Amino acid sequence: MLPLIFTAGWASGINAYAVVFLLGLFGRIGWTDDVPPGLQRADVLVAAGVLFLIEAVADKIPYLDSFWDAVHTVVRPASGAVVSALIAGQDDSLPALFAAAVGGTTALASHIVKAGTRMAVNTSPEPVTNIALSTAEDLGVGGILTLAMFFPVLAAVIAAVLLAIGLWVVYACASRIRRYLRRRRERREARRTGEAAALE
Repeated sequence: MLPLIFTAGWASGINAYAVVFLLGLFGRIGWTDDVPPGLQRADVLVAAGVLFLIEAVADKIPYLDSFWDAVHTVVRPASGAVVSALIAGQDDSLPALFAAAVGGTTALASHIVKAGTRMAVNTSPEPVTNIALSTAEDLGVGGILTLAMFFPVLAAVIAAVLLAIGLWVVYACASRIRRYLRRRRERREARRTGEAAALE
């Protein structure tokens, strides 16, 4: 179970709704017995599918994607922890608490990569890069989760390599990320100054 838990945690940090939807769908069509029944429920699949479509749009719009990431700083790691604990519940040999820690921590790390990379991209806001990056993330999550159904160890190795590369990219782009945060802070200060002047 551990390779699947790690992969699901990594994917949750990028797109938690896609993970819930795809795992539930895979379990429902019989590709795997490792998906808990709770994720296979019709209402869960519909809700996750709708939220995934909303994220698919929001994630491709400059600046809105970073706002969306900020909102999901808690959602993605929490989702990774819950999904991992549910998966571990299918196997009595792996404690749910340990699985939740692995999934949640991995989701947090991949969320940092996603959010940091997007901040770096938004220092030169134009939609082409955002759309390309978001599409690559969606395809990567879908492809690696699908691979995990048949070759969980290979999928986990690929996810680990991508996570390591992503963390290095965020480190390498630290100056661009700081520039984005500085610009955002300046815009907020300008907006507050404008609002104060309007009140006077």
